[in-house]
Amino acid sequence: MFLPSRELGRTGFRATRLGAGDVADRALPVADCVATLRRALDAGLNVVDTAPNYEDGLSEQIVGKAVRGRPRSDVFVIDKIDHLHEPVAPQVDGSLARLRLTHADLFVFHACSTPADLDRLLAPGGGFEQLANEVQSGRVRFRGISSHHPEVLVKALHAGACDVVMFPVGPFVDSRYETDVLPLAQARGVGTVCFKTFGAGKLLGDTEGYQRPLSSPAAGTPLPRLTVDECVRYTLTIDPDVALLGLGTPAEQDAAFAAAQAFTPMEETELAATRERALRAIARKGDVWWNPPA
Repeated sequence: MFLPSRELGRTGFRATRLGAGDVADRALPVADCVATLRRALDAGLNVVDTAPNYEDGLSEQIVGKAVRGRPRSDVFVIDKIDHLHEPVAPQVDGSLARLRLTHADLFVFHACSTPADLDRLLAPGGGFEQLANEVQSGRVRFRGISSHHPEVLVKALHAGACDVVMFPVGPFVDSRYETDVLPLAQARGVGTVCFKTFGAGKLLGDTEGYQRPLSSPAAGTPLPRLTVDECVRYTLTIDPDVALLGLGTPAEQDAAFAAAQAFTPMEETELAATRERALRAIARKGDVWWNPPA
């Protein structure tokens, strides 16, 4: 396998340490987006993340086209339940139809970031029970949540309802994702798939996230930045099972692949220095929505 890999929690799937997400861009032809994702899969990545609300279903269609023709067991497809308190089955129906797949490997409750949301999902007859029915039917293999709140993730892990959890890890995230959530998930055999390695692009360029232009552009000299290599090394040092990257161009892909292949862990002093530089790189670039309010 081209990239470093490891077991994804207790799922039995051996996942590459890098995965592909954020695959849809309506400014580009669909065929180009499909080709970019196929390039990542051809290079060895075997975890792909999507959701219905990523460009109104376009991301799911791209993922479906990209994985078509490959052995289904070779790619771990993650999809999401966007509407936390609506029935699960119709949402799974819609996603599988857009993917044109008979099943997805993992469905997670998307942006489950308040204790009240989690409590409703865990209640009898709630989302987790409904998703368990989808596992029984064979349309879903594993369950989990994606969250922007460390305390919600810790509570979900203690509840024992998740096979995989998804949360931010990178040079600029709330430290509790690293100190509380990740060790607990690892101790309980729960897979960890993480995002925000590049801070939604803020750490690499002058953007408010996902290539949106700055509302108050800097005059003259570009704002401070990190490199792809620094961000990837940082995240792999923290050690989630999979780091999802937005690998939107061949150049970005190649830089991330090279960083993963040449990976050596950062020492604690280097981690601290990278966090300090990330703090400067993300300043003046808008809301950091993946960290809970102070």
